[in-house]
Parts: sequence; structure tokens; C-alpha cells
Amino acid sequence: MFIAATHPAFARPSLNAQNLRALHHLLDEKRSAGYRITQDEHAYSLQFDVPGIAKEQLSIGIEGSVVRIESQPDAPRSYKAAYELPQDIDVSASDARLENGVLTLKLAKKAPVSNVSNLTIN
Repeated sequence: MFIAATHPAFARPSLNAQNLRALHHLLDEKRSAGYRITQDEHAYSLQFDVPGIAKEQLSIGIEGSVVRIESQPDAPRSYKAAYELPQDIDVSASDARLENGVLTLKLAKKAPVSNVSNLTIN
């Protein structure tokens, strides 16, 4: 016989707790690898060292919670990276700047949408 707990207290940790652990792991792992990631309640801030690359030679793609940064073939240096953040990004409220060889992304967090529907009892 197999018994599984179904009470919420015994269920898998909440998605928010998992996302927070994933972000802390990402922060610890990547802090000294040429980029920095910080966050507040509204946005993530990412800084990347990309010396010698002009803004026209970089492309930034965002799909859900995945950020892809890639240099163009004509760039003097090759740069290609992808990062998955714990929460989806609101592209319309986000910003990217390149100053003195440092690419700074301010990525606004998309507010979670509840898909809960009420069912009428007959």
C-alpha cells in the first residue's frame, strides 16, 4: 500500500520558495563570473561586462523568464549567454543600457496572474 500526504502543509514547497532558492543559487554561483544580479520587489537588475562591444553589436531576447544575450557575428568579441530568472519579465517596462563596456538590464517582474475560477454549487 502507498500513502501520500495531500494536506498543503505536506505538499511540495511553494513555487515562490523554489524560485527564491533558484535565484539565490544563481546569485551565489555567478557573482564573480563577469556579471552581477540583484533584485527588488519590482525588478531584477543584471550587469554584464562586455568590453569592446557596441550596443549595435548586441541582441537581447526575452521569452517569459528566459533572457538571452548574444553578440552579432561582426562584433570584435563573441558573447553568448542565457539566463532563466524565477519570474516572467515584463518587456514593455524593462530597460537596457550599455555604458563603458557594462551592459545593465533592468527587467521588470511580471505580476503573477491567478487562473482560479469559481464553480457554482447547484
